[in-house]
Amino acid sequence: MIFYDCATAPSPRRARMFIAEKGLSVETREVSLAKGEQLSPEFLAIHPGATVPVLATESGLILSENIAIATYLEEMHPEPPLLGTTAEEKALIQMWNARIEHQLGLAIAEALRNGNPHMKGRALPGPDNFEQIPALAKRGLERATLFFDRLDAHLADRDYIAADGFSFADITGFVFVDFARVIKLRVDDTRPDLKRWYDRIAARPSASL
Repeated sequence: MIFYDCATAPSPRRARMFIAEKGLSVETREVSLAKGEQLSPEFLAIHPGATVPVLATESGLILSENIAIATYLEEMHPEPPLLGTTAEEKALIQMWNARIEHQLGLAIAEALRNGNPHMKGRALPGPDNFEQIPALAKRGLERATLFFDRLDAHLADRDYIAADGFSFADITGFVFVDFARVIKLRVDDTRPDLKRWYDRIAARPSASL
């Protein structure tokens, strides 16, 4: 397998943590988004969507979405289970993973890509260029802040987001909550249950990757 990574981006970090939690050693190739290497002819030949992460399997299959990479690795390496073992766990993990992606991950992306002058003309990831919409930056920050509040409330009587133990939903949540610092939204004592959960996940070895 070959894993196409970018050390500074949140999406590949999710896959990195998943791979580490599985105890796998995978050949890794860095794709610098800062240098625009995702738009190079060499990388576009691998993944025309021009995003990372990408996992090339031993059979030559190209997987370019986190949920696809996680599903493949879970099937190939079931232990420890990170996508659930019962129907209820699997459903809750998928539900929370999607909820975090849409309500937090996309909100951060809205705020960052539409508010950062360095991303002028690159308001969306991928091979196509889009101009920034400043109003989306404001909305993105508001949406992310609201989700921080909702996640804090959800975690009031829980150690993990979706199951009794650590799961892919916690990986997705941790990475995006941590990445929210780029829009000046941080975990602190004003959201004690979110902070308790965040500190618990941050202590895992995979969180340092």
